[in-house]
Amino acid sequence: MTNNDILRRLRYALDISNVEMLALFGATHCTIEPDALIGLLKKDTEEGHLECSDSLLNSFLDGFILRKRGSREGGTGQATHSEQLNNNIILKKLRIALNLRDDDLITILKLAGVNVSKSELGALFRNRDHKNFKACGDQFLRNFLKGLTVLRRPSP
Repeated sequence: MTNNDILRRLRYALDISNVEMLALFGATHCTIEPDALIGLLKKDTEEGHLECSDSLLNSFLDGFILRKRGSREGGTGQATHSEQLNNNIILKKLRIALNLRDDDLITILKLAGVNVSKSELGALFRNRDHKNFKACGDQFLRNFLKGLTVLRRPSP
């Protein structure tokens, strides 16, 4: 999954307006022009498409955490993650922002037709060096976002 894809799916699943998205970026002192945001949300086949870098998506996710959970004590609100963004980190940041427990994640994944145990889920949130660490694949993240969409935007 591309960063643009993740940004679009999150925007849809959580029903985030453009103004709110700009505010989420701005919460981490990342300034984006409205036209640039439109470019980030376009599909790669559309004219005016802009590539969403890891640092931009990271700023958005950190801004989302700040808006939903508030800043840490002594925190600056700046995105501080220097490691390359991957699906495990994205899932972890979404879990933090939405204040999701294991049972919540399992429920969301079931809505997308995926059955996962707590131990399988825990492996995704382990340190990369841990022997039971499991990399989060694109399909797993896609299913999580699909389940989140079903949960937050039920069909009429």
